[in-house]
Amino acid sequence: MGADAAKPKNSAYPQIEYAPEFNAKGELVQPVDFRQWVFIGAPLTPHGLNNGKANFPEFHNVYVQPSAFKAYRATGKWPEGTMMVKELQLVDGPAEFPDGSRFEPSGRGYFPGPVNGLDVSVKDSKRFAETKNWGYFNFNHSAPPYLKAASLRPVGECAGCHIANADEDMVYVKLYKPILNPLPR
Repeated sequence: MGADAAKPKNSAYPQIEYAPEFNAKGELVQPVDFRQWVFIGAPLTPHGLNNGKANFPEFHNVYVQPSAFKAYRATGKWPEGTMMVKELQLVDGPAEFPDGSRFEPSGRGYFPGPVNGLDVSVKDSKRFAETKNWGYFNFNHSAPPYLKAASLRPVGECAGCHIANADEDMVYVKLYKPILNPLPR
């Protein structure tokens, strides 16, 4: 039995081994060791392919708790307490072409540079009912160290875009296929 198995479950999120924690001010406490969770993908929308005006020009390295990933793959539903951690990672330079790409031994492309921000979304239908059961938190869009805790972001900053555009349950699942495809039954 590993250390994780001995860890007590949070009664609000019984399916989740790394449950979201909120401090006395209602801020989300930064998840620890999230890079050890399940990595589901790294979409990239660089400035060079968006007329120099990409909203999020970094790689979006997205991680989810192992138990939430397993539940989603089995049922097609994200359980209460799911946290999706998006760590932003700049495109490494220097660019060799106007689109921001460069050459590496593997060929021409975009390559990851330093990390530059941390966002977390949390599924909790009681706490975030007004934003379709998900809350969004920003721990800074800058190099680490990130904030230790973050307040819920206004609807217009994150939730609004997810409400209007996300594929299912406020998550852009098509950006993470086939990793998020449910397991065959």
